[in-house]
Amino acid sequence: MQRGSDRLSVHRDDEMKHELQGLLRSGHPTRTEEWHDPEPSADDDPQVAGGPVTPGSTASLATVRLELARILGRSAFPASPRELIVALRRGYAPDALVESLEHLPRSKRYANVQELAEALTGTGAPRRARDG
Repeated sequence: MQRGSDRLSVHRDDEMKHELQGLLRSGHPTRTEEWHDPEPSADDDPQVAGGPVTPGSTASLATVRLELARILGRSAFPASPRELIVALRRGYAPDALVESLEHLPRSKRYANVQELAEALTGTGAPRRARDG
């Protein structure tokens, strides 16, 4: 029975499976023409398959900030660590990222993602109180 939503016919589907068989078995491109292969990633491309981002020795401030901004957005701020933990869990954040917020002082409120990322990575410069 032919479904109307299929983009390819059964014959074309079988042909594509046959074309991909060598690639799937070998684990590397099998074409001789270089222009057929996908371009390798550039040095400044973001890491896509590095696993969950967690504050610590391997994640930079920019990476943690990007991950927090992706999950939290602007509407979550200003907030305390407890409120941010709830927002991260609602956004299905990695457990390691959520657990890192549990070590922050509970009385502190964060105005934006930058302040939170600096607190998590320990790279923030101490702010001076203004003399009034």
